[in-house]
Formats: sequence, C-alpha cells, structure tokens
Amino acid sequence: MTKTDPETPTNRPQPRRAPAGAAVLREDVTDAIRAAVFEELAAVGFARMSIEGIARRAGVGKTAVYRRWKSKLSLVLDLVSAFAEQGLPVPHTGSLYGDIRALLAVASLALRHPIASQVIPDLLVESVRHPEIAEAIKAALLDGQQGVAAVVVREAVERGELPPGADPDRALDLIVGPLYWRLVVVKGALPKGYLDDLAKSAVAALRA
Repeated sequence: MTKTDPETPTNRPQPRRAPAGAAVLREDVTDAIRAAVFEELAAVGFARMSIEGIARRAGVGKTAVYRRWKSKLSLVLDLVSAFAEQGLPVPHTGSLYGDIRALLAVASLALRHPIASQVIPDLLVESVRHPEIAEAIKAALLDGQQGVAAVVVREAVERGELPPGADPDRALDLIVGPLYWRLVVVKGALPKGYLDDLAKSAVAALRA
C-alpha cells in the first residue's frame, strides 16, 4: 500500500514522489496551513484548536503541519510575528488630520475583517495563560503601531501642528482606542462620518 505524502493535499491526486533526501517544504502547502489556522481560530478558538483540525481544514496530512511547527502554540506565534513584520504603512499626507484619518481607515478595515474580529479577542484572552502569545501580540498590535504614531507626531511637530514634546503613546490611544472599543468590544456599526469625526477629535485632543 502506497503511503500518502504529507506534503500532498489529501483531496488531490498524488504527484510523482521526489527523490529521497531532505524534505522540501512546498510554499503552497505552507500558505494553505496558515490560512487554515486563521479559519480554525475564528471557528473554534485557540483552546479548542488542534493540529488535526488545522490539517483537515488545509487538506493536508498532520505531518505536513509538524514539519513546519512543533505545536499549535508555535504555529500561532509564527503567524502573529509574521503579521507584526508586515507593519502598518506610515501615512505622509502632509497634515496631522490627514495622517490620523488614513491610519483610522486602515485600522477599521483590519478590525472589521470577519476573521480578525474573532481571532484578536480570543488571542488576547489566551495571552493571560501564555506569556509567549502576550509578547507576540504586543509586537504585532502595539510595537509597530507605536512606531507609526511616533513618525506621525514627529512630522506634525516639525510642521508646527503640535507642540514639541507631544506624546506618541497618547496619540495612539486617542487614534486607535475608541475604534477598537467600537468595532471589537461593542461590535457596533460605524455611523456615516464616524472616522472623520474621530480624526478631528483626536487632532483637537492632541493640540489641547
């Protein structure tokens, strides 16, 4: 009986096996597993997520997952770290209001994504039990955004829109905090003009 190649999706015909030697990790299989992890997290949460469920959703054997990650924790940490490396684009609109409005637009799209809106709160809960997840989330959701906020504030100071010594952390709280509360915690719809009003409020508060 011929064994199934773990790198071959279980619902596809098996191609001719490669010559013996070091295993080659197929990029399309890796991408399928990563997509399956997000879907599995959204469907059942981290606590109930399993390598078996991920493999089944990705259409691969369990060995294909274990070749890349030793556990579901290491898998999730890798995904969160990869997200952190992508970072947020730094806006350069030429005005403080324009930069804040651009950041709000990007953040609102990310937070309204059906998978992200379920995955992020679940991982925040799990971060209490797993310090590794807490550190990865900090890098993905805080460190990168702090860097962007620092650039936005610095350029606003250089243009004379903010006084010297303006606090980037306060700016980040004012920009993202209300939006996160509205979309992730309350899960309410954004009224027409909400992002415009929020950007104006953030600018006014930073100038106060």
